[in-house]
Amino acid sequence: MKKLTILMLCIATLGLASCKKETLVQNPTNKTIIVDVLPSDWQLSTDRNTYTVQLDKITDLKEIDNFHIDNEGTIVAISYPNSSGSFTSYSALPFVYNLQSYSYTVYSGGILLEVQNSDTQTVDPLKPNTKVRIKITLVAAENVT
Repeated sequence: MKKLTILMLCIATLGLASCKKETLVQNPTNKTIIVDVLPSDWQLSTDRNTYTVQLDKITDLKEIDNFHIDNEGTIVAISYPNSSGSFTSYSALPFVYNLQSYSYTVYSGGILLEVQNSDTQTVDPLKPNTKVRIKITLVAAENVT
């Protein structure tokens, strides 16, 4: 009886040890889009409180569709040129620069950037007076249900 128990225990141990669990992970592909926005691209609202620019009017943003909006993520960052004219660092939006508050709205087919004055003493916002570089990162995500 003792030999039979040891034999069954050995068979069970070998059976369990031979099982292999595999986890297949597909890494989603993220995409980065760079857009240069000129000072002339900014439009002042009729109430003079907001400067806006629609990035889809400057470049094609067809990757931002309803699936992207519902299931994935969008990160927007802005860069101002340094003294040599190079873009060397980015600040993620929302962001305040020279008392100007930068924010964005994502919609199917595009992104709207907004600049508003963060100082309540002044009504009119200041339009960027130099070319700015916008980095849009579309973050793919795997749906888990």
